[in-house]
Amino acid sequence: MKHLLTVADLDRGTATELLDEAERFEQALLGREVKKLPTLRGRTVMTVFYENSTRTRVSFEVAGKWMSADVINVSASSSSVSKGESLRDTALTLHAAGADALIVRHPASGAAHQIARWMEQWAREENRAAPSIINAGDGTHQHPTQALLDALTLRQRLGDIEGKRIVLVGDILHSRVARSNVFLLDTLGAEVVLVAPRTLLPVGVESWPCRVATSLDAELPGADAVMMLRVQAERMNGGFFPSAREYSINYGLSERRLGVLGDDAVVLHPGPMLRGMEIASAVADSPKAAVLQQVTNGVHMRMAVLFRLLVGTQEVAA
Repeated sequence: MKHLLTVADLDRGTATELLDEAERFEQALLGREVKKLPTLRGRTVMTVFYENSTRTRVSFEVAGKWMSADVINVSASSSSVSKGESLRDTALTLHAAGADALIVRHPASGAAHQIARWMEQWAREENRAAPSIINAGDGTHQHPTQALLDALTLRQRLGDIEGKRIVLVGDILHSRVARSNVFLLDTLGAEVVLVAPRTLLPVGVESWPCRVATSLDAELPGADAVMMLRVQAERMNGGFFPSAREYSINYGLSERRLGVLGDDAVVLHPGPMLRGMEIASAVADSPKAAVLQQVTNGVHMRMAVLFRLLVGTQEVAA
């Protein structure tokens, strides 16, 4: 692997290897007073975020630092982007400055793919290695490391993913998390069900490897896991549903709905959560919720991805 741009880059074997590698990193860090591994010593990792982020950005930064990489954060609001610099020039500047990996979040779908093409072309012309590009979320398109950490959390909670029924609920239309999870979970053998009002279902969703429904109450019985999705108001122009209250009544995960789930069922949310609308506070803080476990797994999963792209498939260095 040179880049990680979409879950389509991952077959079942590679995805499983990454999940296993993340757990090896977790074990390698257990009991260490100083959480430092020498695995990426001398490597330079740069995060380039054109959108706000807490979980993704922090977990990539922690992952790089725990592996002894030099981590540099570039924010669009405090960089030359604010002066009008193009995406291409910013990416090439960071490449020329010595980046071994660029972790990119951008509001335009396909931005990470385009950066990877520019890097490969420039590297050929200059006869030097191109940096690895990791897509940390591009518009409504893909967020592959989020899908991987979600899969890791599901595997830890459920024991296995194959054959499990995973229900994704909410704003499917604007969700790169939903798109990435549907295809990765299908690759790993899960049965995936999408639940949303028709106004929040994308055109062509019928061709995705999943089942589509509009009634949450009808899909909860027998579900092994429920993943609530954030309502992305910042991407909405117009009324996609009548009110926050009506959305909560029809699609929010309440305590009553939590009670319908089996004892071993798990609740996930990629964050940030809109408590009281998408998910009740009592549900978010319940033992069935794995929201903070997702955050912890995000660090280990991103360690695994950085290691695979920058080092390869060697054993994790202790």
